[in-house]
Amino acid sequence: MRNWADTIDLGAAPIARPGSVDELRRIVAGSERVRALGAGHSFSGVLATAGGFVRLDGLPPAVDIDRETGTAKVSAGMRYADVAAALHPAGYALANLASLPDISVAGATATGTHGSGDTRRGLAAAVVGLELVGPEGDLVQLRRDVDRETFAGSVVSLGALGVATGVTLEIEPAFEVAQSVLTGVPLDAVRDRFDEVSGAAYSVSVFTRWADDASVWLKRRTDRPVIGLDLGTPASGPLHPVPGADPAPCTEQLGTPGPWHLRLPHFRPGSTPGTGDELQSEYFLPRAAAGTALDALRGIGALLRPVLHVSEIRTVRGDDLWLSPAYARDSVAFHFTWVKDPARVLPAIDAVEELLAPLGARPHWAKLTGMTGGDIRSHYPRASDFAELLAKSDPGGKFANDFVDGLFAPGSR
Repeated sequence: MRNWADTIDLGAAPIARPGSVDELRRIVAGSERVRALGAGHSFSGVLATAGGFVRLDGLPPAVDIDRETGTAKVSAGMRYADVAAALHPAGYALANLASLPDISVAGATATGTHGSGDTRRGLAAAVVGLELVGPEGDLVQLRRDVDRETFAGSVVSLGALGVATGVTLEIEPAFEVAQSVLTGVPLDAVRDRFDEVSGAAYSVSVFTRWADDASVWLKRRTDRPVIGLDLGTPASGPLHPVPGADPAPCTEQLGTPGPWHLRLPHFRPGSTPGTGDELQSEYFLPRAAAGTALDALRGIGALLRPVLHVSEIRTVRGDDLWLSPAYARDSVAFHFTWVKDPARVLPAIDAVEELLAPLGARPHWAKLTGMTGGDIRSHYPRASDFAELLAKSDPGGKFANDFVDGLFAPGSR
């Protein structure tokens, strides 16, 4: 069993695929240590287990819409593409989606995965209800409007508090998006006019290889006024975020309107989105640090480019979830898609982190980092509160692994 990018060997740990919540509860209760396994789109040790795995995609898929509350309860093992395919015909949408639509709801929310947009929070911030199987096979129900403190610490939890079975999400009326790309945008202009660039559409991504220019991907809601951006040249044909790669897996561009779930991700459902040869890392910084970080990374561009496919810059609105990388601050996220050569990539990651850590960088939980558990914890004001919640919720460490222990076990450094 390996992860999505075939870079992590998950070993020969037993994998159960329960067909019901009751079966899942029995498996968890009878396990010494167990971890949930979603789409496997992780590059860090958050995937590993010291015992066995349970897959959630065998649970009955369900998307139960509550029109009065504007929410939908979904099976946690479902992928966002399948949730969207159920919501859209009913006239509803999620406010945002990540680059990849084929990631599981439970995995994406537990690791703080996000989309982009000045007013858009990470995917976990849309969660208003959570159903977990606890260490004794007990079923735990949490609601944002009832379990205020516990809830804020439980949504982005790295899978350490239990196995999610149901997630209730905020929904809104369906909308359409038109996606277009500007090429040849000077990086100097991105730095000097960052607020203007990031605010030019509902969702904005900047792709660069840290030379002199970038491409700006604009995802505009058709029910909102168009904001002009006089930079670069409109693309004359579809593009892939990685320069020169085949754009066939990408969602439709060239300003053609379409449903929200077929435009907000960069890639089509069911496609193979990456280059097939990649590692990933990503860092959330305070939004005010965007210009400083842009200059710093451009300064080591010659070091990065030989091992870099492309970098993506996005903005994320702050939230109140304790382990969210955007906790308590509006953020700018710098993503790196590297070649699959750890010996060459890890020194580049070290160089990036040397520049970004002093700016308050928080690494994405599911991506590669050279930062230690103590270094990471120091950037999260509620880390000690989460460690206390973890000790109460799972005192025996049934859902822990080396990654979680290195962050939150007593005496971790």
